[in-house]
Amino acid sequence: MDDPVTALGAQQDELAGYVAEATESDLLLPSRCDGWTVADVLLHLAQTNEMAVASVEGRLDAYVGAVASEIPQTGSIDDWAGALVDLQRTDPTAARDRWLVSAGAQHAAFAGCDPDARVPWVVGELAARTLTTTRLTESWIHTVDVAVAFGDPPPPTDRLWHTSRLTWRTVPYALGQEGLVPAGPVVFSLDAPDGSTWTFGEPAEAATTITGTAVDLCTVAGQRGAAAGTSLHGEGPDAHDVLRLMRTFA
Repeated sequence: MDDPVTALGAQQDELAGYVAEATESDLLLPSRCDGWTVADVLLHLAQTNEMAVASVEGRLDAYVGAVASEIPQTGSIDDWAGALVDLQRTDPTAARDRWLVSAGAQHAAFAGCDPDARVPWVVGELAARTLTTTRLTESWIHTVDVAVAFGDPPPPTDRLWHTSRLTWRTVPYALGQEGLVPAGPVVFSLDAPDGSTWTFGEPAEAATTITGTAVDLCTVAGQRGAAAGTSLHGEGPDAHDVLRLMRTFA
């Protein structure tokens, strides 16, 4: 679990298992993303994979500048992402093939990068290791978005450790976006897919503790569900706000 690059490769392989041999009609099935087909999800992932490669290679500004010249700079990041999919939507098999190429390029870029190197991203500079984890997390979220078009979601794996840790580390950022400051340390104590417990933070220092399954936490943090009705439970002054605002992306 110490290597997000290996986990990213495995996650991309899992998604490829669903789509590499998919037919055009398969790729046009509705995904879990409202209004997007499977092909649209793959196109979005290809676009953001290519953006990550541009970041590692030191050309993110040029990449964003080229896209910005074609898309009005209004609305949220989600609006921008949706507009880019609308702009570049094409044959569904071409979208799938573009994603396959971009996935390989992304994995190679992170594998060849110093994990401690600072690279630019949407919210400013961050460590390459953190960007890798962000990309792993988005790949997992969208793997589930795609998988449910064909049937049941994939079973959770220990790769969720990376997403769980990312969610925990960015709690101050998530609350800060709403002008909130945690009253004290937040600790996660999560039931892992293998039956063990993942603990993030020092329990003895906790002001707020969040418990539940790792997959529920990652699903809620990935904006694919609300905490109510899941296994998640919080104790402490910031419990409600953490469960409401935690996230895995800017």
